[in-house]
Amino acid sequence: MKKESVTTRGITIGEITARVNQLAPKLLEGLSPSQLSAVLRAAKLRRFHTDSVLAIEGHRAEKIFLILEGRVRASVTTPKGEKIVLFWIPPGDISGARAMLSEPIEYLVSTEAVTDGLALVWKRPEIVSLSEQYRKLLENSLIIASDYIEIWRDLHLEASYHTASQRVARVLGSMAKGIGRQVAEGIEVNVTNEELANEANVTIFTASRLLSEWHRKGVLVKGRGKVVLRSPEDLARKCGWR
Repeated sequence: MKKESVTTRGITIGEITARVNQLAPKLLEGLSPSQLSAVLRAAKLRRFHTDSVLAIEGHRAEKIFLILEGRVRASVTTPKGEKIVLFWIPPGDISGARAMLSEPIEYLVSTEAVTDGLALVWKRPEIVSLSEQYRKLLENSLIIASDYIEIWRDLHLEASYHTASQRVARVLGSMAKGIGRQVAEGIEVNVTNEELANEANVTIFTASRLLSEWHRKGVLVKGRGKVVLRSPEDLARKCGWR
């Protein structure tokens, strides 16, 4: 099991601050410049590599991560040992928010990197102390938690009222916006059929069939472990998602 590296030579606090200001993470919204500086200086900058594990479900939540670069995903393991990807964490989002609680608690999901990247890391005592000093951190974390509840609400509604093609189109559109990379042909999303099926709540066969159909129609290009969307909006319209 790979772990994140602490090798971050040559990166200054000014560069970190500039990157944070560019991303405008919800966790740090509303902090004054002096408060933001204090919060950032309390963090450690960690470099992580593809397939490295940042947090493991069931282990004590001792760190919170703010992703600065790279692609990260959250997953759970079923009783049969199968890994199910729940959602993706793009730059600017956090993982391991349970570490903000004053009483020790376990991580609810595992977090692993799918590309190389960077993250700011706070240990639990540090982020708890900062949250006591700056109430805005706690308020922001509650908003983030509320956002996740909203996501799960929408997923349940989709499972009841939306077709399989609409659900897959929504997931692809969401991924394109969150973790997509602009290329000459469109927006590239690194995702497998299995990951797409899990998140859209469809079978792998259905996900594969829909991708092949959309590939034939020229809406997207399907490659090994990736999809290039010509136009996420066009796909949404064709499926009646919007």
